[in-house]
Amino acid sequence: MTRSITGTILYTSAKPERLGAGRGREHFRIDVHRDGSRTIAAHGEIDDAPAVVRDVNLRVDAGGLPRESFVRIAVGGEFRGSGWFRFSDTLAECEAWTAIEGRVSQKVELATPLLAFGNHAMVNDGYLLNLYDLARGPGVQVFRTILLSSPDHRGATGPMLFPIDLAIEFVGRERLKVAAGKFDALHFRFVDIPGLPLEHPPYDLWCTDDGDYVLLKAAVGGYMQTAYELTAYDRTGEPA
Repeated sequence: MTRSITGTILYTSAKPERLGAGRGREHFRIDVHRDGSRTIAAHGEIDDAPAVVRDVNLRVDAGGLPRESFVRIAVGGEFRGSGWFRFSDTLAECEAWTAIEGRVSQKVELATPLLAFGNHAMVNDGYLLNLYDLARGPGVQVFRTILLSSPDHRGATGPMLFPIDLAIEFVGRERLKVAAGKFDALHFRFVDIPGLPLEHPPYDLWCTDDGDYVLLKAAVGGYMQTAYELTAYDRTGEPA
């Protein structure tokens, strides 16, 4: 390992009757290894009933492509499921056991290497923004056949492989202040997520403008009305 990034993201409500009230938290760690690969791990807790506790771990290669992941979820204080995912250039695999479906084995053939895997950790949503080619400037770019561990907006089902497409809009660069400090930030929006059983509301995200894409802030409108903010942030092992 050459360097690590750790932090905490606070989950809050944006509903008028609960504006700013805490509704959960996420503690994360990103390890960037000597070969350029990185491991993104997170422990997330959603307090709103039925409460969700989720532990995830994702490894991406030096090019940012997902290679393996682990997801474990509990809902309402009870085990819901756990799954291991593996991605080669031509195949996505899942081996899982869930309280609802029992033993699950999936294999999905890939025409091209998988660009991204969504496991519902907020820090992982931030890293998904690296898909956007910043050299093309502000606009919208569409990415086909992204895989998720769950189509549920809280990630509270499965875990199993679920395909979607993703349209990302780059709004621009900003200087942003959050509880963890001031950062040079990139502002994005997820403007369309075809394939979900329920249309995703408008979703704005801000991440660090340093190549690590650490989530700084996010806001989801519509029926969700939730907000997220980085409240603690630390970097260790930086090169001299």
